[in-house]
Amino acid sequence: QVHLVESGGGSVQTGGSQRLSCTFSGVNYSGYCMGWFRQAPGKGREGVAVIGRDGTAGYADSVKGRFTVSRDNALNTLYLQMNSLKPEDTAMYYCAADFPKSGGYCYTVAPIGVPNFDYRGQGTQVTVSS
Repeated sequence: QVHLVESGGGSVQTGGSQRLSCTFSGVNYSGYCMGWFRQAPGKGREGVAVIGRDGTAGYADSVKGRFTVSRDNALNTLYLQMNSLKPEDTAMYYCAADFPKSGGYCYTVAPIGVPNFDYRGQGTQVTVSS
């Protein structure tokens, strides 16, 4: 069983930075594809970033160049460094995990599959004020 807990959300002004963390409880963290997705009020879920078992990462066009996803396999922790934040980044941010199916392959070209990963946390709110 996998349990994910996000932390690091809060309020920040436009142009500011914030770092989200996600603690993974379970076995074989390093074997999982990991990612972040977000959901703003009244909108659908949007994949933000994905990172493979080898550290290869992919981003949504809306955050490319501003957000960086990373993982520490020794600490079973996933991070999302968010810089140059905009009001449109305001959303609930969720950490997600997925064990690769056939072939052990994580699709990291883009985070389109992250909202449908097998496991997700309870989310942490990020609010960016203008």
